[in-house]
Order: sequence, then C-alpha cells, then structure tokens
Amino acid sequence: MRRLLMTVLAATAAVLAVAAPANAATPARWQPAVGLSWQMQFSGKLDTSVNAQVYDIDGADSTKAQVAALHQAGRKVVCYVDAGSFENWRADAAKYPAAVRGKALDGWAGERWLDVRNWAALGPILAARFADCKAKGFDAVDPDNMDGYSNDTGFPLTAADQLTFNRRVADLAHGLGLAVGLKNDLDQVTALQPAFDFAVNESCRQYNECGQLSPFVAVGKAVFHVEYKAAQCPTPASLRFGNIRKNLSLDAFRTAC
Repeated sequence: MRRLLMTVLAATAAVLAVAAPANAATPARWQPAVGLSWQMQFSGKLDTSVNAQVYDIDGADSTKAQVAALHQAGRKVVCYVDAGSFENWRADAAKYPAAVRGKALDGWAGERWLDVRNWAALGPILAARFADCKAKGFDAVDPDNMDGYSNDTGFPLTAADQLTFNRRVADLAHGLGLAVGLKNDLDQVTALQPAFDFAVNESCRQYNECGQLSPFVAVGKAVFHVEYKAAQCPTPASLRFGNIRKNLSLDAFRTAC
C-alpha cells in the first residue's frame, strides 16, 4: 500500500509539473518597438485625448483608473519615477536620510541629487515606488535623473557607481514584470542598453548627441525623444525616434515632429 501511494503521488506531481511550467507565473514584459508615437505629461489635468500610442505620466500623481482608461483606449502607459534625485514634495520624502541628499539640481526647486552608492537606503524606497506603479497597472517605468555621476551632486560618484545603480534600478523594474527606460545618461548607453527596454531622452538634438542613442534602435528598442525648443524638434528620419516637442513645464501641450 505504501509503495502504491508513493507511485500515485509521483504520477500526480509529474502531471502538475507539465500543467504548470516553472515560468507560468512570470508574465512577459512589454517591449516598446521602434517608431511608436508618445506623449509625456507631468503637470496639469491629464489630457487622454492625444493621438499617441504611449503615455508617460507621473506615477505618484496618477490613479489606477486613469491608467485603466488609457489602456482601454489602446495605449501603453509608462510610470514616471524620480530615481536619482530627491523631491521634497513627495509623500515619501521623509524616508530619505539626510546623508543621501546632496546638492540642489540647478533650476529645479525642491530637488537634490542623491548618493546613488547607498543602495541600502535607496533600494527599498524605489522598490516601494515601483510596486505602486505595478499596482496601478502601468506597463513600464521611466526612472529620472540616472546620470548623477556627470553632474555636481556633492558626492564623489564615478561612472562605475552610476552603472551599478542604473542596473539595480532596471533589475527592480524587471522583477515586477515592468519594462524600464534609460533616461538620458548618453555616455553610458552602450554599456546599459542590454539592461533597459527603451530609452527616454531630453534635448539630444539641442546638444548634438542623438547619435549616441543608436544602440537602442539598432536592436529594435524604442527611443522616446523630447525637445523643448521648436527649432530643435526634428531629428533625422534615419534615427527612427519618436519625436515630440513639449513645454518645459510638461503640461498637456505636445507637438509631434
């Protein structure tokens, strides 16, 4: 009887293994394709009527219902999260230890660069933010200020420090089944492209840097590009970017170019 019971249990386990493969609970994350149109809005009342395939909106200020409405309209939705700097108006601002808050971002009141070497402090905060994005139904995250090492942060950050931090951020997103975009950090594109699913860039035309993003397009990954000056809006068609012009306030205004 004992041998018969063991035989039955073994057979049942084999059936379950076939019926429920190990990766069944891990959904495939979104892979933004080259050439998608997009909209980015972080201020003002959200305008859901823009003819764009992808929306990039503030994760904390948006609601699950807004994300669902955009999905119902056939859009993919990206969750904007500040990863490399501190914003004093956010609900979780008190969770950032004083030791990780560096110099102010030039031109951005209430923001300070972060010591991205301190993952023990920053990792749990970002994990909670990304989990909120997931809970609201977002398809991807747009982590901002991923290039602190090339700015005057108040910390002796190196290129290696930045690579480590950026890859950790990408891993956090992927662990939740979310796609993740590399925001700016053009000097490290070649090294970071494999870890990211798309790129988000500000003003590469203005600074003659757009060619540095070609490693993304070369492997079929989207580049979502925004300029803030009308004369700088278009980029060569050969780059195959999604190009828009926005106001610096990132309100609903948008012009495709």
